[in-house]
Amino acid sequence: MSAKKNSGRGTVSAWQEEPAEILRVGPGFVLADVDPDSTPGFSGGKTEGKAELAADADLLSDTQERLFAASKGDATDAVLLVLQAMDTAGKGGIVRHVVGAVDPQGVALTAFKAPTEEERSHDFLWRIERRVPEPGYIGVFDRSHYEDVLIGSVRKLAEPAEIERRFDAILDFESRLGDRNIRVVKVMLQISPDEQKRRLAERLDRPDKHWKFNPGDIDERLLWPDYQAAYQRVFERTSTEAAPWFVVPANHKWYARVAVQRLLLTALTAIDPQWPAADFDVEEQKARLNASTV
Repeated sequence: MSAKKNSGRGTVSAWQEEPAEILRVGPGFVLADVDPDSTPGFSGGKTEGKAELAADADLLSDTQERLFAASKGDATDAVLLVLQAMDTAGKGGIVRHVVGAVDPQGVALTAFKAPTEEERSHDFLWRIERRVPEPGYIGVFDRSHYEDVLIGSVRKLAEPAEIERRFDAILDFESRLGDRNIRVVKVMLQISPDEQKRRLAERLDRPDKHWKFNPGDIDERLLWPDYQAAYQRVFERTSTEAAPWFVVPANHKWYARVAVQRLLLTALTAIDPQWPAADFDVEEQKARLNASTV
């Protein structure tokens, strides 16, 4: 996909560099170097970002429909979008404004909460494996298997040896997803502590947002440095060629949304799903239809 033009859209894009390239976690990546206020690779502002999001919504929807249709033939491709972030970073907005632009019948969304008693009786990946998208779907994990190494290490819920075992299990799991033609797009939305404080204050100030507030969010906020260190370790251990991480500056919600949209488009374009061929004689069926009377 060209950085200057969105394939199939026919209009010049404000992207000067591809998010799949400039936001990708590679060797030497340091999370502390990411400016949450920045908008890497994008030449415009909020107005241009909203326009870009709207302009590419149809392209995203069309490509997702082809992905879904192709699975009715013999195609086995799927996409898994993993969303991780500190509280208030905008995961819900990504789901509503980006994923929400496509046909919901081709989306499998899972918002992972604290494990249930049944889930705790199994290995940590048991509940994750059950929610892997089937061929033709865009699967979305709002939080994911990475909670088991992030919270597990920050809150000391597991021994260091167990955390290491989980890292190895995650690498094996994501490698197997690739073997099944499931493209994994792992996104961490990075906001600043000040921006999070502002967003939490807004939730407390507005009665229509009280339902979003959890007192535990403040408890987690107090562990900010520990979580940043835990994320750094996650990136170093699990950003692979087959399943790379992308860190998206997210103080500007419009930028985070248009960046994730572009990452999804890049993954779908790489798959290049095609409409499945008819398994019947088209001309014969046209003749039958023309001859039919009711």
